[in-house]
Amino acid sequence: MIRLLAPIAAAILFTACATPAPDPTASAKLLSTTGSTTSGEVTFTQKGDKVLVTGEVRGLKPNTEHGFHVHEKGDCSSGDGMGTGGHFNPDGKAHGAHGTGAHHAGDLPNLKADASGTARFSFESNTIAVGSGVANVVGRGLIVHRDPDDYKTQPTGNSGPRLACGVISKR
Repeated sequence: MIRLLAPIAAAILFTACATPAPDPTASAKLLSTTGSTTSGEVTFTQKGDKVLVTGEVRGLKPNTEHGFHVHEKGDCSSGDGMGTGGHFNPDGKAHGAHGTGAHHAGDLPNLKADASGTARFSFESNTIAVGSGVANVVGRGLIVHRDPDDYKTQPTGNSGPRLACGVISKR
């Protein structure tokens, strides 16, 4: 009987081992800072050496752009989002535009609100990671700012007060 079951057990183990692991994923629920009505959800999915960032942010001023950054600390307890510290910058680079030249790992593209004040987005980043390495965003803060990032003012991009704050957590 055992000799008959051994091949079946081996096939089950092989199949279980052959199933690829799911892509590492993290998410952040953005909650309004004091005096703001901005909120949203963002997902980070590791896809090889890039991270797919997707989400929706609501309660923005219609037809405007807003700075969007991963910050050093996952602490939204202060009410104004300042507990998250500065931009996530494990490589010590100057602030700049995501995807072009040197920039903080946490420098993400500006969010663009539509006529109803909602920003829906999907982009890839090769400067952040989900779950491992120095560029790991899990446990970091995620901030939506009132103003657009100008991509040149050091060290923050002159993007103004923090409208929404979230902590990036592994799913």
